[in-house]
Amino acid sequence: MYKWLRDIDCYRIETSRAWRKRIVWLHLRTKLHPLQGSVTKVWHGLQILAFAQIALFILSIFLCRIRRFGVAGVVGAVVVYGGWVPAAAAQLIGNAPTSQTSVADRLAADLQWTPAERVWRFSRMETMFPVNTVAHVGRVLRLPGGAALNMRLAGGEGVRERMRRDGLIGLLVLHHGTVAAEMYDEKAGPLTRWTSFSVAKSFLSTLVGVAVQRGWLRSVDVGVTDSLPEMRGSAYDGVTVRQLLTMSSGVRWVEAYDAADSDNVRLYRSGVPGGGDEVVEYMRRLPRAHSPGTVWNYSTGEADLLGVLLRRVCAQYGAGDTLSGVLSEAVWKPFGMERDAFWIADGGREFAGSGVSATLRDYGRFGLLALQGGAGVVPAGWFAMATRPAFAAGGAGRGYGMGWWTFPGGSFAALGIFGQSVWVDPARDLVVVMLGAWRTATSDSLAASRAEIWQAAQTAIDHEVR
Repeated sequence: MYKWLRDIDCYRIETSRAWRKRIVWLHLRTKLHPLQGSVTKVWHGLQILAFAQIALFILSIFLCRIRRFGVAGVVGAVVVYGGWVPAAAAQLIGNAPTSQTSVADRLAADLQWTPAERVWRFSRMETMFPVNTVAHVGRVLRLPGGAALNMRLAGGEGVRERMRRDGLIGLLVLHHGTVAAEMYDEKAGPLTRWTSFSVAKSFLSTLVGVAVQRGWLRSVDVGVTDSLPEMRGSAYDGVTVRQLLTMSSGVRWVEAYDAADSDNVRLYRSGVPGGGDEVVEYMRRLPRAHSPGTVWNYSTGEADLLGVLLRRVCAQYGAGDTLSGVLSEAVWKPFGMERDAFWIADGGREFAGSGVSATLRDYGRFGLLALQGGAGVVPAGWFAMATRPAFAAGGAGRGYGMGWWTFPGGSFAALGIFGQSVWVDPARDLVVVMLGAWRTATSDSLAASRAEIWQAAQTAIDHEVR
């Protein structure tokens, strides 16, 4: 019994409907029964109940922090998710009432969340936003335990201490397909789904490979306007799917995570009357800055536009009109992912450049798919092409391929702001996944710390080989 409880994620348990109905019934009985006493007594009782709610909420936080799993975790989760918390506390943990603002506007606002809000909400984005489900099936790709890696960091600092310092909630190291290291902090566990921000761009790249493999796209060198005729007459004339993937369309775009007037914020707050596609309408108004295929410029808008194109192509070939459906059918189910994932969507349309939430191990399985080449899922050589640097990006030998970041030595990664990464080193048959809530969206020092953890895994493996 205890083992079963221990394996439950304390942040994801929902209270039963029976408890909810019982609470409502008791409330109504108190209000309506003629023998309950005066209104004053009822009011005093509600005040006492309010103070009790606050006390239970504080207790739930304490219990969940001192024990990630177990009975205390169950009690904490029931208190938090059972509706026994004040509205202000519910808003902190992501259980606030639905905002009257648009989904896109609320998504843009996540850059202004406080550190405490990020820690709570990154693991429950499906309660903050509407999502599409990326369904899995019963068969699971096993990740057996292997020899534990002796990872050493500079100055003798322990890996767990580094995780705590950098705001990481999970670390997974896979070597030869076995688990060489798996660590969580008190805010997460094996069943926790964590949002990954721009890691979605690497999922999107893989779905383009699926479309090419199945003949829905002739190649990545077809024109954007072939599938999106409404983009004709815009700066996207002459731009190819490959150039969207490599972010080299030449269209002007400013991506910043600390400026309210950046394009990645304005896109989601633009709005289109009459139910039109705000991605298409925003992107088609942008001017050209360079010739297509000549200059790299990181653009979430390019990924979102590619998502519109891919949904259009999938629908034309009877594959449904959601990216999550194709990801489920082509990747999640056949590759044996362990849990459903979620993809933030507005009206069923995913935000293609961001918004996938999955477990640490399922991100690791995605890294294995890329490492192994995705035979039967994408064309032969797809991942070799997608993870080859098309442009230099950021110095220190770093580059950008087709939805993947590249690094010296042949390694590559799917990266997301606030510390999300799926890093693959083919030479060592190595995958390292890190999930977190960095203090800031991007940070040179935290990126360097992340690279040090990658290097520590490489060094430990090289030491074992010797």
